[in-house]
Amino acid sequence: MPASFVTSLPTMSNTRPDTAHDAANPLLQSWQTPHGLPPFDRIRPEHFEPALAHAMAEHRREVDAIADNPSAPDFDNTVAAFDRTGRLLSRIESVFYNLTASETNDALQAVQRAVAAPLAAHGNAIYMHAGLFRRLDALHARRESEAWTAEQKRLLERMHLDFVRSGARLQGEEQRRYGEIMEELARQTTRFGQNVLHDEATWQLPLAGEADLAGLPDFVRATAAQAARDRGASATHIITLSRSLIVPFLTFSERRDLREQAWRAWVGRGEHDGEHDNRPVAREILRLRNAQARLHGHASYADYALTDTMAGTQAAVKGLLDDVWPRALDAVERERRMLREAMVDAGAGAQALEDWDWRYWAEKVRVARYAVDDAALKPYFRLENMVAAAFDCAQRLFGLRFTHRADLPVYHPDVKAYEVHDAAGALVGIFLQDNFARPTKRSGAWMSSLRWQNRNAPGGHAELPVILNNNNFAKGSPDEPTLLSSDDVRTLFHEFGHGLHGLLSNVTYERLSGTQVLRDFVELPSQIFEHWGEDPAVLARHARHWQTGEPLPAEQIERLRRARQFNQGYETVRYCASALVDMAAHALQDVEPPQDLCAFERAELARLGLPHGVGLNHRLVHFQHLFSGSGYAAGYYVYMWAEVLDADGYDAFVEAGDPFDPRVAQALARFIYSSGNTLAPGLAFEAFRGRAPQVLPMLRQRGLVEEVGAPAD
Repeated sequence: MPASFVTSLPTMSNTRPDTAHDAANPLLQSWQTPHGLPPFDRIRPEHFEPALAHAMAEHRREVDAIADNPSAPDFDNTVAAFDRTGRLLSRIESVFYNLTASETNDALQAVQRAVAAPLAAHGNAIYMHAGLFRRLDALHARRESEAWTAEQKRLLERMHLDFVRSGARLQGEEQRRYGEIMEELARQTTRFGQNVLHDEATWQLPLAGEADLAGLPDFVRATAAQAARDRGASATHIITLSRSLIVPFLTFSERRDLREQAWRAWVGRGEHDGEHDNRPVAREILRLRNAQARLHGHASYADYALTDTMAGTQAAVKGLLDDVWPRALDAVERERRMLREAMVDAGAGAQALEDWDWRYWAEKVRVARYAVDDAALKPYFRLENMVAAAFDCAQRLFGLRFTHRADLPVYHPDVKAYEVHDAAGALVGIFLQDNFARPTKRSGAWMSSLRWQNRNAPGGHAELPVILNNNNFAKGSPDEPTLLSSDDVRTLFHEFGHGLHGLLSNVTYERLSGTQVLRDFVELPSQIFEHWGEDPAVLARHARHWQTGEPLPAEQIERLRRARQFNQGYETVRYCASALVDMAAHALQDVEPPQDLCAFERAELARLGLPHGVGLNHRLVHFQHLFSGSGYAAGYYVYMWAEVLDADGYDAFVEAGDPFDPRVAQALARFIYSSGNTLAPGLAFEAFRGRAPQVLPMLRQRGLVEEVGAPAD
């Protein structure tokens, strides 16, 4: 073992070289598939452990070769060289983690548990490699005097920071302890995510007969029937914990008792005794993160996490949330009064307005006040049409064309693969879209990558990106299409914005590619793209009734626009509450976290004054953004931070008088979607917008400020 490896090397069940076995392992072979896509039909769970062991050993050899180079360190033989390392490992990991998120099974989950700590140990070994860090540190010290390009300097700065934040400056016992912490964190975050998936996959609410279906529109009945068929349920209809099914159920079901059952299951994920209890898991993760932060010299994990963000400090985050929170509380009380009036008019005035009631009565108010009925709108939001709308917007803004390729290898029949070409006809990437919920898939919606765009691949050639979008829409019945809610449409456009961030990347080095930007900047490309999903011209063109083909009437589009700010107090309070609880949990300075995290959460919400009946987006016991290794710990605030950027950024199109203005679109592509991490995010936004961002457009977008001269409702 090279002396420069100061942490223990990972151990796995099969780490000895086995040439014959490796030759038969599809993960280690050259993929003779179109565009180098994974041969999913040949990959089995048992292939991953030996392939990962092989790839980690290869990565270590590559890094040792850089560190042992007798030549003095320079950009090419150290920085660019390190950017080229680990490509085999990255290829295998990307397939593995996409499968464990999107199409998992017991065997894959067992492998995921087995490899979590060894992969973390490997990361420690690479980023604490003393010989390599000495070379990087020497280059970093003289970066200002070198005639490197701006992108090269940015790469060195980010790479050096990666090493420092991974413990490269720690010595002896501290570095050994840091390695142990990171390995255990990998185990616990894996366990947390699998526990949430277990609860989501196993719970269902059977609906027996018309009495249980009361109030449910046809589209909810159809998706509940399809969910029953997909899960082999004995009932003809079931409600699952998929957001695209449970939210419509809570919105339309007249059965208050069943709404309460569904709501309690939804918010109770991860909070129960037994094997899948996330309460001790989340507590252990918080303890480990506090220890991690202390080794870096910070009093809390929030302080450590925020040092590499646009916000920079807890005070900056608190300043934004403290500005929004009281405005949101005022708005939610105005909404509560409207809901109470509706309840009185319906003869339900004696009932308390509980968490499982809010969506139901809000829909009644929306229909009465704005003549916007989500059930009546859904037939116009056929999934295929909304996908076509997103593609059309990408073509009009950025010149991209998406061509479906049914012959490309995919991991599940639900997945559709597309070639993506630019306006000149050149291939720019591959896009995989996986839209439907299923028991083998984790909840939520996300973008990921099988390959990042770069021009620094081994051998000196360029690589095109392979980008994935995952959604969790409730699939329609076999004889009817999948219909989306307006919230689903927003999700579709949001994730597609992330996808465009990966597809449009135009950088030299893999470390700076695509969405590998600061966490509170990464949501800007996704959130700004949501605006086109609400644009009247886009809806008039693509929102057509799935049976008649008639376009969504102009008056309905206008009602949608007017209703957009309705219930934003509710949504904003729920979001801010989650962000504030996240920050409170990760700002704790005690070595040991609270013994009862659920009690801590309740106390924090009481201190904030969370209104009764509103709730929050995510409770700590199932908050996968924080505890499943997705990188949002002490960072759930980023969606609102990015909304400040996206609202102000989209105003550039408003000011130009055209949502597809070519000049503004070109600047958006160049500085936001294509630049990756080659520019500091503040500079990237200013280059696009011509100035620093302003908060007012976000407050106006959410209806949290009074518009001067606005007509009364």
